[in-house]
Amino acid sequence: MTLATTRRQVLRGLATTVAAPALVTSTRAYAANPTIRVGHVSPRTGPLAGFAEADEHVLTGIDAAFADGVSNNGKSYGVEIISKDSQSNPNRAAEVAADLILGEEVDLIVAASTPDTTNPVADQAEINEVPCITTDCPWQPYFFGRNGNPAEGFLYTYHFFWGLEDVIANFLDLWGGSGVARTVAGLFPNDADGNAWGHPELGFPRPLAEAGFTLVDPGRYQPLNDDFSNYIAAFKETGCEIVTGNMIPPDFATFWAQAAQQDFRPKVVTIGKALLFPSVIESLGDRGDGLTSEIWWTPTHPFNSSLTGESAKALADGYTAASGRPWTQPIGFKHALFEVVRDVISRSADLDDPMAMVESIKSTNLSTIVGDVNWASGPVPNVTKTPLVAGQWQKMGDAFNLVVTTNAHAPQIPVGGELKLLG
Repeated sequence: MTLATTRRQVLRGLATTVAAPALVTSTRAYAANPTIRVGHVSPRTGPLAGFAEADEHVLTGIDAAFADGVSNNGKSYGVEIISKDSQSNPNRAAEVAADLILGEEVDLIVAASTPDTTNPVADQAEINEVPCITTDCPWQPYFFGRNGNPAEGFLYTYHFFWGLEDVIANFLDLWGGSGVARTVAGLFPNDADGNAWGHPELGFPRPLAEAGFTLVDPGRYQPLNDDFSNYIAAFKETGCEIVTGNMIPPDFATFWAQAAQQDFRPKVVTIGKALLFPSVIESLGDRGDGLTSEIWWTPTHPFNSSLTGESAKALADGYTAASGRPWTQPIGFKHALFEVVRDVISRSADLDDPMAMVESIKSTNLSTIVGDVNWASGPVPNVTKTPLVAGQWQKMGDAFNLVVTTNAHAPQIPVGGELKLLG
């Protein structure tokens, strides 16, 4: 029994957190094999539910891939995945993470989908000394949002995704060739993502100014805002032809409807988070045509799964065939989480020792369906980056397609079309 195990047992006895039911539990009877328990936290419901739209499909595929167990030092280990819903609420994310760690006694915990999920889960893991891997959140809100110190880093918690420097570079490339006025409307909510994106040094303001763009930022708005009139008035007064920011889908829908009502007609609208999902674009009807966003993953990404051997296209097509729905970007990263899980379990020197699993995470060097995951590469301790491009939703017939229009910072990912201005 390790010191960390003893600590978790004591904390579990003291815990007052109410247990939350698992939404999806992938379990198998491993009569002859020991089992590694993996906790998974994701926003299945609430305003961030678009990030988890494909969770059930992805977890079903992972369960099948783990059916024969994972080999470690010549021994086969079963893998049990216990998945819980954060309800798009950081407090709830912390609660279910605590229950997974202290109640379910997971050996490893993973989480995805914005700092509202990744940060409270990682904080619980760090406090309770459980290895943790997260994704689907720019690294600055993850690392600095948890008061990370680049000189020290964290002990148990590791993250893979792109950073604000990557999304800013892609947005600048997207806008630079558009020919529109370089006055940019900024929409940043008062949450972890919005405060990071709008941060004067770490976020958009300084690099936009250095690139010759003027950012009009009227200040932070509260999430689930129902009136953007003051923001729209400021954008019209200053002649903004580009709109950017980081919004949850309900807030963008409100803003975009009010923009039409108040005759604000920008020529390029590039919004993080809200415009990632086909379900959101479809809900906007014809006004979804031509909206732009960062692109983390597509069926045309030239990567394969280390777990199943599937190409990005095969993984996306499998979801569409099973669900009847268009592919969605988080599919690749949710799958990649468990590619890393399998790799970490297989290489750990001692699966009964959390620190041995941490050492296995730190030494990861794996080609996944979203690109390479290698924590030796930085940019800060506990973080490794994946490639990013940008593009546009373009209506073709009755369907919206997400088309890569700029790949200057990840040329291995093919461009699929050219940017078209709105209106």
